[in-house]
Amino acid sequence: MKRTHYTNELKKMVGKDVIVSGWIHDIRLLGGINFLLLRDFEGLVQITVQKGKATYKIMKQIENLHSEDVIAVKGTVQETAKTKSKIEIIPKEIVRLSEAETSLPIDPRKVTKSHLDTRLDWRSIDLRSPENLAIFKIESRLMTAMDEYLSSEKFMKVFTPSLIGGISEGGSEVFSVVYFDRQVFLRQDPQLHRELLVAGGFEKIFEMGPSWRAEKSHTIRHMTEHRTIAAELAFIEDEHEVMRVEEGMVVHALEKVKKDCAEQLETLGKTITIPKTPFPELQFPKIYDILKEIGKPIGKDEDMNREAEEALGNYVKEKFKSEFFFVNRFPSAVKPFYVMRVDDEPRYARSIDMIFRGTELSSGGQREHRYDKLISQAKEKGMNLEFLKWFTEVFRYGVPTMGGFSLGIERFVMKLLDLENVRESTLFPRDTQRIIP
Repeated sequence: MKRTHYTNELKKMVGKDVIVSGWIHDIRLLGGINFLLLRDFEGLVQITVQKGKATYKIMKQIENLHSEDVIAVKGTVQETAKTKSKIEIIPKEIVRLSEAETSLPIDPRKVTKSHLDTRLDWRSIDLRSPENLAIFKIESRLMTAMDEYLSSEKFMKVFTPSLIGGISEGGSEVFSVVYFDRQVFLRQDPQLHRELLVAGGFEKIFEMGPSWRAEKSHTIRHMTEHRTIAAELAFIEDEHEVMRVEEGMVVHALEKVKKDCAEQLETLGKTITIPKTPFPELQFPKIYDILKEIGKPIGKDEDMNREAEEALGNYVKEKFKSEFFFVNRFPSAVKPFYVMRVDDEPRYARSIDMIFRGTELSSGGQREHRYDKLISQAKEKGMNLEFLKWFTEVFRYGVPTMGGFSLGIERFVMKLLDLENVRESTLFPRDTQRIIP
């Protein structure tokens, strides 16, 4: 039997015959009346098998079905006050398309709880739960909405390489790859290639894709592989133009999720508040004073730690009534060589992070477009100038001011939906301990 309708299309089919297909989410055998809960990509529907209304064949057949069997059901849709959807299907024919073994490794209904590691070992079965489907439908809508916004602002969608011939940011947090007869690396961030595109005349660009960092951090918000949406634009006056683009993208995406994912948000018991723009902005060195005042001091020229981010998040929420804010003018000592410094105060860089609910979601800012400054900063950071020639040489031949940002998609969804671990918003996580499935 070929499906004619998904479960979310059945309300308009009352009194008519349909064919639905999916998994048995739950089954209750009560003798004279039995119930199957069928789950598909769009939701759940109750199949009611009642003595006197169903054939003897179906009454016997249902006794041999069990959870996670894949079935197709032909039957009549009718109204009922006994289900949340106010409809049910009275079956005329049931076909089992695939039989599941009766001892399931985890329970997709989440009646029996499983540890996250066990769930990830059986990720395909774990993803069958309505809650997980809701998470990734929201994530999908968030991504398409961010794409829509940047496209509407005349940004061009591009793809940059994942394999690079040299380290892009310095340090050892890269994965090496055997590439024929030599060693290459997985990108830490496609930042430098985006800059090369701007240097090539592509004035407004964005992309979505993976990046890798060989950090030995096994935390609830770190992975070795993550996905970002990143944008770059030319002819900016300063980093504040980058902030305006990013916050516009975020607000547009949240509005779309709130409108289009109401059912999924209800499944997860979550609501979305649309933030006001412009987002508040805090700058170094004033941030040192704020952190000292709220009891989370950090040393001069140090980067912020997680405690500082969370403390600033609480501070901004109380003072500005916002869960989103920007941190600007980071110490240049902790930022990559390609970040523009403040000319009259080079101790600080035109570098911005966007923080949401006390967690950094993105980094960005204004890039250094002046060749002599770029080379000077690379030398200061101890970079190998020969390895960087593929990137730096073009800056000798006329490159405009530019800036951009890179926002972590899985981390955004984690904080938006109050998930406990970023792996819950990642289909197949990769971290220091997990490389399969």
